[in-house]
Amino acid sequence: MAEPEEYDAEWIDDKVVRLPLPLPLPDLPLVNCYAIVGSDGLTLIDPGWKSEATERALLSHLSTTLDAGPAEVRRILVTHAHWDHYSHALDWSERHGTEVMLGKGEQKSIERLDLSKGSFPAQVELLRGAGAAELAEAIATLPLEEHEVDIPFGPPGRWLKDGDEIDCGGRTVTAIATPGHTRGHMVYALDGLQFTGDHVLPRITPALAFEQEPQRQPLASYLSSLRLHLDGPDHRLLPAHGRVTPSVRLRARELLAHHDQRLAQVLDLVAGGKSTAYEAAEAMRWTRRAKTLDQLGPVHAMTAVLEVRAHLEFLVDRGDLAKHHDVVESYAAA
Repeated sequence: MAEPEEYDAEWIDDKVVRLPLPLPLPDLPLVNCYAIVGSDGLTLIDPGWKSEATERALLSHLSTTLDAGPAEVRRILVTHAHWDHYSHALDWSERHGTEVMLGKGEQKSIERLDLSKGSFPAQVELLRGAGAAELAEAIATLPLEEHEVDIPFGPPGRWLKDGDEIDCGGRTVTAIATPGHTRGHMVYALDGLQFTGDHVLPRITPALAFEQEPQRQPLASYLSSLRLHLDGPDHRLLPAHGRVTPSVRLRARELLAHHDQRLAQVLDLVAGGKSTAYEAAEAMRWTRRAKTLDQLGPVHAMTAVLEVRAHLEFLVDRGDLAKHHDVVESYAAA
């Protein structure tokens, strides 16, 4: 659980403030919304999940910290289309007419969303192919949670592409495409700061398995996006979850090293006879608490198996493994 002080607003510099907002998720209690103060009003980044608690918290932050309300919010930038970042933005667009901007790469997943088929229809098929039939059935039959009902979803007012510059009242924010966590994930750069959404997080590794329209090679996209941070000026890391930290580059290097270790581990497991993503995931340990796969809940187990599948597919493309696909995908040394 988040500590009480983690809900307090935090000034990053004299024109940028972090506004932590509650989430209706048991294992992810907060999302960081950021407000940029410009000459024409406020720009928000990632204003959270549409809920009464989020609305109350955001209005309180705006009033107390910035002496402002919805009328002073000129635009909302969103890093990606997951509900804990995007749904409250769409709600404000509908109720207040606030302009919402999102990366163009998110369009496919937005168009595909159909909750009548369940929360994760594409993932169910991938799990079956990964040899996790029982887990696939558990995911297929998951009911919608109360906080997942009647959530606004659809296109933004403006699609963004890599390199677009947004005038935020005399302060220029640059959109940088960082596909991986999602197809259209954007980070936003401003005067030595990077608002990284879920692309670079200070304590956890972003999942690669939550898209309605999954990428063929999410890990390759993600690693390529991480390498963007290795050259040029470094930035302060302003993540969507967790504390602000001094260096995006340092954390990008740590994440690249983590995935190098995972790739080596997966390769060793295949050499040892684990031929499917499910078998390899069962042999691995998950989270900082080193849990086994069956100790995870269904959704976390899903992300674990599909992360292993992403590593296996990356190793196939790299030429280290060969893939055989009958009913279940299996892998062996190339």
